[in-house]
Amino acid sequence: MNRLVESPVAAAPPSDRLRSWRYAWRVPQLLLHAIIAVPLALLALNPLAARIRVGRATFEKAMIRWWSGRLVRIFGLRIRRFGEPLPGAVLYVANHISWLDIELMHSQRPVSFVAKSEIAGWPFVGWLASRAGTIFHRRGNTDSLNVVMGRVVERLRAGEPVGVFPEGGSGHGDRVGTFHARIFQTALDADVAVQPVALRYGRDGRQDARVPFGRKESFFTNFLRVLGNPAMDAEIHFLEPVPATPEARRRMAETSRARIVQTLGYGDE
Repeated sequence: MNRLVESPVAAAPPSDRLRSWRYAWRVPQLLLHAIIAVPLALLALNPLAARIRVGRATFEKAMIRWWSGRLVRIFGLRIRRFGEPLPGAVLYVANHISWLDIELMHSQRPVSFVAKSEIAGWPFVGWLASRAGTIFHRRGNTDSLNVVMGRVVERLRAGEPVGVFPEGGSGHGDRVGTFHARIFQTALDADVAVQPVALRYGRDGRQDARVPFGRKESFFTNFLRVLGNPAMDAEIHFLEPVPATPEARRRMAETSRARIVQTLGYGDE
């Protein structure tokens, strides 16, 4: 079994005198974005919009990418992409650091995510996630997981990409937990490849400790805290795919995790 692997993490500074100025600059942008985003979401996230083409993408997918990318940038994050997301049906598996992970992924390619059911109740983000096709899972509920896996297979067989966080929850950015292998069965059942995705928020190859949730920190508290953080990079690495190997979902999980660990420079396992 994989042990936890520690990551280089940049410690938060003791004080930040510019935080109030960042709020003064970003809050109006966030409010304006929300005002624009609500009608656009209602316009874009409907069956008709899924048929309208904007270049190589549908209007619906193009709007999700634009809205998500703009939101990430309002929070002072410079998006840096490495590698290319696989086209067509693919199971994306990523390390989980922040609620921003989903928005960062959406900024590159709209994906049906598997996420904890609590997100559905988050202000606006939960509503948008629901409209974007997020598959909600009640953690610790076996029946819920069975239903979720069935829906994932349906989406993959329909040619849609799906994103999951195999750690089962967000961490504190200082390590990568064991990847649960059961969700990899969906890739086997749908006969699609798995593409690991490595995520990091910080500078100079170090995860910033101010982005992940603090212990027992609420979504709203984290949202406000991250909104006032200094500018930093939001890295998204699309890595070499892991082929679906029959009767070897544990190997698929370990290989995916190992590639993410190596990319982020977390050290030897």
